[in-house]
Parts: sequence; structure tokens; C-alpha cells
Amino acid sequence: MSQPLKGKLAIVSGSSRGIGAAIAENLASKGCNLILNYTTPSSASLASELSDRLNKTYSISSVPVQADIGTPEGPQAIITAATSAFSKADGSLQIDIIINNAGIARNDLIPNVKVDDFTETYRVNVLGPLLLVQTAQPYLPKDRSGRIVNISSVSSSTGFIGQSVYGGSKAAIEAMTRTWSRELAENCTVNAVNPGPVEGPMYASNSEEFLEGIEGWIKHTPLMKAREDLHGKEAVEEAKQWHGRLAKTGEIAGVVGMLCGEEAGWCTGQVVCANGGMLMLH
Repeated sequence: MSQPLKGKLAIVSGSSRGIGAAIAENLASKGCNLILNYTTPSSASLASELSDRLNKTYSISSVPVQADIGTPEGPQAIITAATSAFSKADGSLQIDIIINNAGIARNDLIPNVKVDDFTETYRVNVLGPLLLVQTAQPYLPKDRSGRIVNISSVSSSTGFIGQSVYGGSKAAIEAMTRTWSRELAENCTVNAVNPGPVEGPMYASNSEEFLEGIEGWIKHTPLMKAREDLHGKEAVEEAKQWHGRLAKTGEIAGVVGMLCGEEAGWCTGQVVCANGGMLMLH
């Protein structure tokens, strides 16, 4: 099996489950070593199990690291762990890939938004990626071979009801993506991907009101019609519940993995759509 990322090192934040775990597996399948970041002790067993499985399946080396990237101490703990596990013989460390995936969503209508909803969402979704990149910058490659991919959302551009805070945080990460692509041009490319509805607990937590509001978008999304011959009978039944087929986490990971390869070296500062055509940017 071809492993185009063999020997490289990636940090994937929020990688114990969901899209983050799928991205970790995609990169591992390409030979990439990994720092598997997770935030809370409740995710420790998931991260450990994922690490063991990826190491055995793909003959790579991965290390789970508990750290809250939205604090100054969190990214430093990640770098310390990376230095301990992946330093070269001369003591140097190179971080080739950073995937800013960790994020939270607190949806509510304008009158109900709390100050804590705003501050916590922006701390995790915006400050966290900034602190991680800031801390990792001295260890990025010097030959433009590095890759940073930020996980955004269609919510940054679609104006879904109840997403003043979440949508704003994702618009912020897209703005930072463009800035970083210039500031880090001699080190790495920097891009974002913007999933729409994806399987998992975050999307399942949405209210029926939200699902009804998004239904029109889903009906006009080219790839969201479930087909039994392609997706199976179960997927067709699930699509009725969600008003359309949800993306599989691996489908998002595939786009992220593509951006991490050598062949994506001429793509930077972009928001790459990974949402089945729900949003078409130009």
C-alpha cells in the first residue's frame, strides 16, 4: 500500500471520535505519525484505543495527548509530548501537518444567547487553533512542504437560524486561514474545509426547528439524496429522519487528506467545499 506521508508527523486536535478520528485514520493510512489530541478525561479510552488500532493496522506511531488547546498550557503540552516521542537523533522536531478539528457548537436564538456561549465557543473554535499554530510555528518545515487544514463549516456562510455564535466562529477560522496562508507561506500551505451535515453526536444534537430550517438547503444539495443501491437501505431510512443523507466522517477526512499531500502544494488560502454541494464557493 502506498504511503505518501510516511515519516511525517501530524497533530490532529479533537481526534478521539467523529471527524477527527476519521482524519487521523486517513493520515495514518498514508503512513503519517500522529499526535492524537483530546480534551477531557472521558475521551482517554477512545483516544488510547484509536492509537493502538492505528499503530497496529498501519505500522505508524501515534501518541494520545490530553490537552485543552484553548489555553496557553494546552498547545505547549502537545509540543512537549511531540518532542518526547518524535524528536530526531539531533534533538530537533518537525511538525509537518496540523489539523485544527476540535470544536464545539452552542446554538440558540438571539434572545437566548449567553455570554458564556460566546466566550467558550470562540475560546475553543478560534483561540484554540491560533494558540496551537502559534506554539507549533517554530517547528514547521522550512521548505513549504507543511500543511495546515482548519475544519470550518457551511455555517460560516449560510446564516442558519440559531447559529450566530457557531457560524461566526467558523467565519473567523476561515479569515485566519487566509491570513496564515500569507504569514506561513515559506513553511506550509493553509486551507480550510467546510463540512455540512455529518453523522455524529454534534449534528444529532440539533433541534427539530433547526432541522426544519435547513431542509430547503438539503433538498438542493446534489449529493444528499440517499440511494439504496449506493448507500444501503439503512441510509435511506436515516435520510428520512435527517431530511437528507448525512456525510460519513470518512468523506470529510478524504478531502482533508487530499489537501495534506504533496500534490496539493499549489493550493493555499482556500476554503475547500466538503459538503456535497450544499455550498458552492467561487
